[in-house]
Amino acid sequence: MIRTAPEGRWFIAGAFVIAVGLALATWWIALMIWIPITLWVVWFFRDPVRVGERGERLVIAPADGKVVSVLETDEPAFFGDTARRVSIFMNVFDCHVNRYPADGTVAYRHYIPGRFGHAGTDKASLENEQSSIGLVTAHGKVLVRQIAGLIARRIVTDHAVGAVVHQGDRLGMIRFGSRVDVFLPTDARVRVGVGDTTRVGETVIAEWAS
Repeated sequence: MIRTAPEGRWFIAGAFVIAVGLALATWWIALMIWIPITLWVVWFFRDPVRVGERGERLVIAPADGKVVSVLETDEPAFFGDTARRVSIFMNVFDCHVNRYPADGTVAYRHYIPGRFGHAGTDKASLENEQSSIGLVTAHGKVLVRQIAGLIARRIVTDHAVGAVVHQGDRLGMIRFGSRVDVFLPTDARVRVGVGDTTRVGETVIAEWAS
């Protein structure tokens, strides 16, 4: 049985209700079209248990998807300095539950309303709706930024400032297409490159320098 995120339960129930209604009405062509949509809704809201490398020296992927950029950029809000940013784009077939990349304490949280442009573009990090959550870890700061995409209409971020979180714990999720940026100190050793595919809670994206 597929484990699903609580945010998806009304969508899943609604999709099944429509499927049952089409069947009762004997609208078979419409039902055949709707069944794949119902299955996709269930698949989209899946929340799989992922087991991979763990450890305080490792930074794991907060999202499924494809790495679209790895670069150094200014991050004044939480780092107050230059940081290394790894951007992961999630398409509508990726798992959209996000997880914490490291153990730490939530020290910063900030939401910015904005546009719903294509999340794969670099300007999305400046213009799109987004929610940022900053961790203080044993090795330094980590900032995870959830960025809405073209059809994303809700960003969920679970924890408040002061919460102690653990690597692989659920951070939140984004409906429906979106991107997650991870900001790390510039001396962190990034282990992924543009074009690589990541699996949330499983892929190691970086290692701490010390």
